[in-house]
Amino acid sequence: MCEMTIEEEFAELCARTEADVRVLGMVLTGSRAREGTATRHSDYDVLLVVDEEQHSLKEGEERRDARMDVSVMSLGEFRTHALPGSGTEWNRYAFTHAVVLKDATDGLIGELVLAKGRLTSSEASRTAAGVLDAFLNGLYRCVKNDRDGDMTAARLDAAESLPHHLTYVFALHERVRPYNKYLAWELRRHPLSRPEWAHGHLLGVLERALSPEPADAVRQLFVELEPHARAAGHGPVLDSWGEDLVLMRGA
Repeated sequence: MCEMTIEEEFAELCARTEADVRVLGMVLTGSRAREGTATRHSDYDVLLVVDEEQHSLKEGEERRDARMDVSVMSLGEFRTHALPGSGTEWNRYAFTHAVVLKDATDGLIGELVLAKGRLTSSEASRTAAGVLDAFLNGLYRCVKNDRDGDMTAARLDAAESLPHHLTYVFALHERVRPYNKYLAWELRRHPLSRPEWAHGHLLGVLERALSPEPADAVRQLFVELEPHARAAGHGPVLDSWGEDLVLMRGA
């Protein structure tokens, strides 16, 4: 008897889930949910949302192997999962571009997925100022270490500053920063608003920031970011760095 293909195995899971009244929602995330990102190595990342803690369903459906990564979560847990204060904020981008394959009759699962996948205006505002200051701190340490000839420290500080820079830029657009795996895809398929953050340009500067001589590239990220940060009302965060801005901007 021939082994089922991964597609057949996924179709079987979908059929079981559709017929199971305990399952309120089925959400597909990962590469299989994002057009053009799946490879022959990609599994199916699936989240099943149930009306309450269903241990029998967990035992029967939860798995993690080369073909399927299936998790089961109660509706109460899913309401806060990946949101600020949940402890699972790291998983928020999973729900950006996620596909809801089964929904509750009132559309609740789809609404929750949509809310997780994008920042509200207030969330973006709260996030932006803090991560901007964190980026400036990394930039400052990088250029000081570069000035003093400590290139290992400069490279480490440059690398640590980049996630803050990206989080800030995406927050300006009320968007969740992508996982690194999907950054190029996101910039291509869902471009940001400015040429400084266009796919080819931004990725090129990021690669230089991870090179053996990163200071000039991280400075460039700052110089290109500064006018937009001021336009967004974050001038006080920048100005709190005083005369150090001269060193951070460079020549």
